[in-house]
Amino acid sequence: MLKRKIYEKLLDWKHSSHKKGLCITGARQVGKSTIAREFGRNEYESVLEVNFIRTPEALQDFTTRDPEQILLAVSTRLNLPVIPGRTLLILDEIQECPNARTAVKFLVEDGRVDVLETGSLLGVNIHAVASYPVGFEELLPMYPMDFEEFLWAMNTRRETLEYLKSCYKNLIPVSDSIHRQFLELFYRYMIVGGMPEAVQTYVSTGNISDVSIIQQRIMDLYRMDILKYAQDREKTRILDIFDSIPAQLNDKGNRFRLSKVRKSARMERFENSFLWLKEAGVALTCYNVSEVRIPLLLNESRSLFRLFLCDTGLLTSCYSPDVQRELLDGNLQINCGSIMENMIAQALTAKETPLYYYDNKRTELDFIAQFGSKVHVLEIKSGNSYRNHPSLSRVLEDANYQIDRAVVLCKGNIEQKGKILYLPLYMIPFYEADREEMVIVDEKLSSLMGL
Repeated sequence: MLKRKIYEKLLDWKHSSHKKGLCITGARQVGKSTIAREFGRNEYESVLEVNFIRTPEALQDFTTRDPEQILLAVSTRLNLPVIPGRTLLILDEIQECPNARTAVKFLVEDGRVDVLETGSLLGVNIHAVASYPVGFEELLPMYPMDFEEFLWAMNTRRETLEYLKSCYKNLIPVSDSIHRQFLELFYRYMIVGGMPEAVQTYVSTGNISDVSIIQQRIMDLYRMDILKYAQDREKTRILDIFDSIPAQLNDKGNRFRLSKVRKSARMERFENSFLWLKEAGVALTCYNVSEVRIPLLLNESRSLFRLFLCDTGLLTSCYSPDVQRELLDGNLQINCGSIMENMIAQALTAKETPLYYYDNKRTELDFIAQFGSKVHVLEIKSGNSYRNHPSLSRVLEDANYQIDRAVVLCKGNIEQKGKILYLPLYMIPFYEADREEMVIVDEKLSSLMGL
């Protein structure tokens, strides 16, 4: 069983004093059902699992909002007991049963079972739910496995990972031998990606061809979801955008261009299509900002953006096998800058960090991230000349740019040089932004009370 970081969050939810229903969201095939099943098996005496795709007849169990009738119907169907306070009810593929989403409120109020939902495409199926369990449900996003989880799957020694984290924390260069080994592991992760089935296949067989077959099947599944769930007038547009992502990332342009999807395309007609892919968790949007200053959200341009795939392994499977072979050999002279940028976009998204970039024709910055009141710039360099970054150097010398940290992610070792921190690519899962906890105290509260 592959170890996942989300398990600790599930434990926190189980032991919370004011428990709500928990809905694990995310793209298909990231491991939502698997982790829910393992969690139930390990942490509860009784597990009632309803999969609305495999057992469509269970849809009728949720035509009522009476928790007594729902639990009786489910437990009878599964021939399993409801043990108050020690039972987990898993509502798997809940997007197929909008009535079950509505029933979560009443099951939580009843309190006999903990309710754990898993679902894909929940954001694009919003119109189908009659009444959302507002105040009775938490959303927990799940993403493909990050590089650290990949290392766990590869049985990397805990002591080695602690050594890497110590090097990062203290900004000490990693030993040359370990540095080379982890660069090689990172290149393999770029090929395999973080889809659990692909990772497990690679760990078990080491066969990249088998991994590619799985990745292509997942891409086909995403296309089938578009045809099944998207509105008729949007299907073709969404498919065209989805299929153009690999080519557009491989292009040297700095943003997604609708004209390369269709020459006559206009943003107002395609905006919902981009939103569909984003809400489905399949694509990651990175918006341009007009100014590098907080709050970044107020400076974003919704019409200028870059579009990444949710998993870099899926991206590399779209290119020729030559790209995979070159990566295995550590040859970064190929045009793999876009692959690395997709990898960093995936890693930042897994840290729930909104994606932004900056491009004003004269100056280009790969990623801008806001952490509290801090602005970080992350530049991605795939080649040996990673110290050559004129745009980054220029903005660091300009007082008009509010930059608190500048990081270059590259194949080099850890090095602090002036205002710039050079980090090996494999350090991205350990990258912490020292998020500050902002506390705002209303000094006039006591004087206003009782007026």
